[in-house]
Amino acid sequence: MASAQGTSLGSLGKLTELRQRIFFVIGALIVFRLGSFIPVPGVNPEAMTNLIEQGGGLMNMFNMFSGGSLARFSVFALGVVPYISASIVVQMMGSVIPSLQALRKEGEAGRRKMTTYTRFGTVGLAAFQAFGIAVALQKQVAQGGAPVVYTPGMGFILASVVGLTAGTLFLMWLGEQITERGIGNGISLLIFAGIVAGLPGAVAHTLSMASNGELSVIKMLLVVAVILGVTAFVVFMERAQRRITVNYARRSGGQRAYMNQTSHLPLKVNMAGVIPPIFASSLLMFPTTAATWFGQGHQSRWITELTQALIPGEPLYDIIFAVLVITFAFFYTAIVFNSQETADNLKRSGALIPGIRPGRSTADYIDNVMTRLTGVGALYLVLVCLVPSFMQKAWHVPFYFGGTSLLIVVVVVMDFTAQVQAHLVSHQYESLLKKANLRRN
Repeated sequence: MASAQGTSLGSLGKLTELRQRIFFVIGALIVFRLGSFIPVPGVNPEAMTNLIEQGGGLMNMFNMFSGGSLARFSVFALGVVPYISASIVVQMMGSVIPSLQALRKEGEAGRRKMTTYTRFGTVGLAAFQAFGIAVALQKQVAQGGAPVVYTPGMGFILASVVGLTAGTLFLMWLGEQITERGIGNGISLLIFAGIVAGLPGAVAHTLSMASNGELSVIKMLLVVAVILGVTAFVVFMERAQRRITVNYARRSGGQRAYMNQTSHLPLKVNMAGVIPPIFASSLLMFPTTAATWFGQGHQSRWITELTQALIPGEPLYDIIFAVLVITFAFFYTAIVFNSQETADNLKRSGALIPGIRPGRSTADYIDNVMTRLTGVGALYLVLVCLVPSFMQKAWHVPFYFGGTSLLIVVVVVMDFTAQVQAHLVSHQYESLLKKANLRRN
């Protein structure tokens, strides 16, 4: 009786831990939303909002990623984009520079060192972007002639650099705390919260357009159908795997003999996740930033025209975006997945792929399969990210999420659900083990 009571108390404790993790995530997201309303001093909020609305699709997209912080020019205006960019750069350098390659092989100590480099890179990128934005805003005038910055000068630049950099570092720390003490990837959840924050307003705006007759019922149903279709397609592709058959050699010893066992090596179709679209969008943001640096003068007409051509939905933007997504998909997959290391692990465990020799031949076979899968995954990312943009451009249909943001939302929700289920399964597994021990005793 006492043992059964102890088991039930252990189960309750496990569920309480899961509940505490979920509450921690909710509390952290509330802090993130509250911080997005703390403005950097010296900016005219109405003029800043009008400027973002005039800035085109890229400005609106990054404003959406930050949960509206960019339009309010809050301390979280840069979001976690500098951290993501620094992380990708450090990972890329880790696959090229020998000293960083050695760090990656040192286990936990090496990972901590790489994390330190990522944090320093985040500080540098955030400070650089904050300085560029502050300098650019001093030259901007919104519609009606209202200046965006009340008192331009070094005081405003210094306050912006310190405020925006501190906000990015706080979000970096908050994301790490969510990953450690909550459930899911903290950085992804912060991006998810920023995107979803504007969803109620977008739904209300769409319904008001439908009630006023600005949006027909057919177009509204089309929007809903496309959202559901793209969501189902993303779920299907994110769960898609190529399972390579693996045979384990017979093992015998003592009184037990193990016959040949067959298993599978699962390879995801989209191994790179949502990193390629995010990084491609970040790179395409630089021409817009450069245009604001050089102003609206005659000498910068060519870069202004280039900026206009790099608006989502324009042919040049779509072509460059597709090329960047495909390139980063292959490059990032090569970073996170090592076919030679996988082949060595199979060889050490006594496993082999039928018809393929262990060692180098196995690595080449896995690499060829992974290359074909990455090609399919890259085309899938391009399709999901660009189809909603085509719909917006051709039919003038209000589609709040867009392809990249919808992809991020669906993937983050799937990852969060999977981790919650993993916690529940581990809890059930521990309960079964305890019951089995009780019965033996």
